[in-house]
Amino acid sequence: MGRILALDYGTKRTGIAVTDPLRIIATALETVPTDTLLKFLQAYLQKEPVDEFVVGMPKTLRNEDSEIAPLVRAFVEELKKMFPDKPIHLADERFTSSMAQRAMIEGGMKKKDRQVKGNVDKISATIILQSFLEAKR
Repeated sequence: MGRILALDYGTKRTGIAVTDPLRIIATALETVPTDTLLKFLQAYLQKEPVDEFVVGMPKTLRNEDSEIAPLVRAFVEELKKMFPDKPIHLADERFTSSMAQRAMIEGGMKKKDRQVKGNVDKISATIILQSFLEAKR
């Protein structure tokens, strides 16, 4: 069984999380510059079996697409072209950044490390993936 990989897509950086091979636990993997994301994914999928993707879809409090949503949808189309055999699931990512901030504080992460935006992105991706896993169970 291959892993599930989740993406918290952003205009500058994208946080990436992945499951273990048994799909039990979501773990933060990396934060990469968005302009190198597809290259990173190609290299990663050559090393690790990934069966499906989960992409965080930014929504407003009214459950409408946010202003970045069209960019995320365009990225999903690129992802489909690059990996046509992999299912891609869209997941509501509202509040994941604030949940990530809270998790870092509760986990005892130093303020200096919490200010690194890449840490928030990959923890947000982990929250998106863990929520997806829990919804599937």
